Amino acid sequence: MSAAERLADRRERLITAAYTLFAHPGFHATTIERLCATARISNRAFYECFSSREDLMRAVYDRCVEETLTSVNAAIEKAPPTLDDRIVAGIGEYVRFVTQDVRRARVMHLEVRRAGSVLTSARQHTVKAFTEIIEAAVEDLPPGPPLELHLLALGLIGAITELLIEWVLADPAPSTDRLVDASVHIFRRTFGPELVPERSA
Repeated sequence: MSAAERLADRRERLITAAYTLFAHPGFHATTIERLCATARISNRAFYECFSSREDLMRAVYDRCVEETLTSVNAAIEKAPPTLDDRIVAGIGEYVRFVTQDVRRARVMHLEVRRAGSVLTSARQHTVKAFTEIIEAAVEDLPPGPPLELHLLALGLIGAITELLIEWVLADPAPSTDRLVDASVHIFRRTFGPELVPERSA
């Protein structure tokens, strides 16, 4: 391999190792030495790829978010064109995709917070991306309550985030169907039943 290919290979092995180790035993319990041993590279090589554990966490987190956004957008595009169908498809896909792999759920909703303020901007960027999906979906609704759309979307994202943290930490964990049902219910109540009617049973 060329030098660039070797660097890319080491970087990918570190991301793969970190995806598992940052999820369990967790970010703070995972040393650079353990990451390097799992990835089968030297400690010196680590710093050729990443400047710190936080930098590596950012790479892992960004990949999780990118994959989730791709999956959610695809689900919305495939859904029937009504607002309710598209939002239900997007929320359902988000919850199910994130919980398909507990490592993804832990990295995105638990360990990234434990990594500290250095990743605050990454989390804010992610919240902005998902908020924009909701805002774009509901921007054509007729005027509803005198509340700012952006704040309502942020509130919905926050609620779903807390539901997923509950899924990660609770024993036993609630089913993903219950998480989706709760999230959809919150969405419909947030934007008003007169705007987003409940489906008939």
